[in-house]
Amino acid sequence: MSATTLDGKAILATIKDELRARVAALAERGVVPGLGTVLVGEDPGSQWYVGAKHKDCAEIGIHSIRRDLPSGSSLEDVLGVVRELNEDPACTGFIVQQPTGLDENAILSAVDPAKDVDGLHPTNLGWLVLGEKAPLPCTPVGCIELLRRYDVPLAGAKVVVVGRGITVGRPLGLILTRRSENATVTLCHTGTRDLAAEVRQADVVVAAAGVPGIVTADMVKPGAAVLDVGVSRVVDEETGKGRVAGDVADDVWDVAGFVSPNPGGVGPMTRAMLLSNVVEAAERAAGDTAGKG
Repeated sequence: MSATTLDGKAILATIKDELRARVAALAERGVVPGLGTVLVGEDPGSQWYVGAKHKDCAEIGIHSIRRDLPSGSSLEDVLGVVRELNEDPACTGFIVQQPTGLDENAILSAVDPAKDVDGLHPTNLGWLVLGEKAPLPCTPVGCIELLRRYDVPLAGAKVVVVGRGITVGRPLGLILTRRSENATVTLCHTGTRDLAAEVRQADVVVAAAGVPGIVTADMVKPGAAVLDVGVSRVVDEETGKGRVAGDVADDVWDVAGFVSPNPGGVGPMTRAMLLSNVVEAAERAAGDTAGKG
């Protein structure tokens, strides 16, 4: 029996509807959330992703502030735009689209933590470790929200995360072990001695290693939920053309209870959580303003 599809596109549409109501409530108070983006160069994938973010914003009433810099821009050029957006009251929050080819840590650290809607500023990751409220990384929260929307139990569940990257694997483990989720997490990676044995124990598997097909049907417990987060470029042997491949093999759909497609699963949820972070930042700022008045 084929697994239930964890449809990120459908949930993105639902979340947009929910956010429209919150944006409208802010508008009644004279507050308009604003998303800024900084894009360096002409990478087609980055251009598409930034364009999709601004399209999402237009659909729910968020103001867009787009700063595109040419290839060859210096670190100081980028930091100058970061400082501008930090100081712009119309910008609720912003992101610097990766990769830039520059010192990513220096750029990220220069962002005002309160405007870090990617949730990856060192300060915000530190608050996550300490269990304090702060903007959360979009993809890990998107994974959890996708599972919640399909009523996949997390409390007491055994979750195996495959991948130790800073954008997904590491923060996801921290978020899942909060009292609000209460999952038990094993963080694996490409160096794990017996990856198959670890994954077979899981009620929920999150594959985020960036290795095509690393999770296969023989590794998955029947009925488990499997999220495919990995993105790799591979060459099709028949056509010779490049294509995007996920970390979850096709045969997993015959064993698992729930599977997120790739594309169309976690990717749209990342966009949804970015929008949520922008709106939440505007709500926090509006609350602070009201309190000071």
